[in-house]
Amino acid sequence: MDVELVTCVMIQNPETGKLLVQNRKLKYPGWSFPGGHVERGESFYDCAVREVKEETGLDVKNLKYCGVLHWMNRDNDERYLCFMYKTTEFDGKVITETDEGEQFWLGMDELFSTPKERFSSAEHYPLSPLFHDYGKYSEAFVAWSGDESTWELYYK
Repeated sequence: MDVELVTCVMIQNPETGKLLVQNRKLKYPGWSFPGGHVERGESFYDCAVREVKEETGLDVKNLKYCGVLHWMNRDNDERYLCFMYKTTEFDGKVITETDEGEQFWLGMDELFSTPKERFSSAEHYPLSPLFHDYGKYSEAFVAWSGDESTWELYYK
């Protein structure tokens, strides 16, 4: 079984209520939250902190675990697990553009009124109920076969 482990962090400015969004250029281009691949010997939490620092310049702390988005290919049992966190506690100044993409602050209303085509192909992480209905769900499960248009999403 091939398993890929990643993290994703929703950072909300406690003063403005705005969310830090990344317009990804590389893998899965489009709007998402910062995050990335877990390195060997690294915890999910530590990965989330490191990836946010690398991609945005911010030092985040007191991350709250929101759940896992679990993708599974029914044809070959390939899996992709994204451990999702959120925080309102951070220090530093946002680097507006890196190799990964451009970072910008966006209001919650703007986020939810954005056409879904603008989001990365990674199931619109910024809109996930795992972030916005905190505590209601612990997992989002996506199973697909062959043609990716046949996928199904379940929140549990």
